[in-house]
Amino acid sequence: MTQRLHLVFGGELIDLSKNAFKDVDAIDIVGMFPDYETAYNAWKGAAQRTVDNAHMRYFIAHIHRLRDEEKPASPTEELDS
Repeated sequence: MTQRLHLVFGGELIDLSKNAFKDVDAIDIVGMFPDYETAYNAWKGAAQRTVDNAHMRYFIAHIHRLRDEEKPASPTEELDS
């Protein structure tokens, strides 16, 4: 079965019109989730906990979209480290 991994993370933004974090070291990594529904529930909970801070934003990253397992690996991925 194919996994559709999702990462939920957030933090305080510098400017509400952009997605740049005020302090990258303070980014809150909520977690990695196996499907969108559980990721959405985690995102919603984190967003609701920080509703009093207008500059806090949480995001869902679709990790499964970053890599297509059917495509061959790039030369750098084939290097042994």
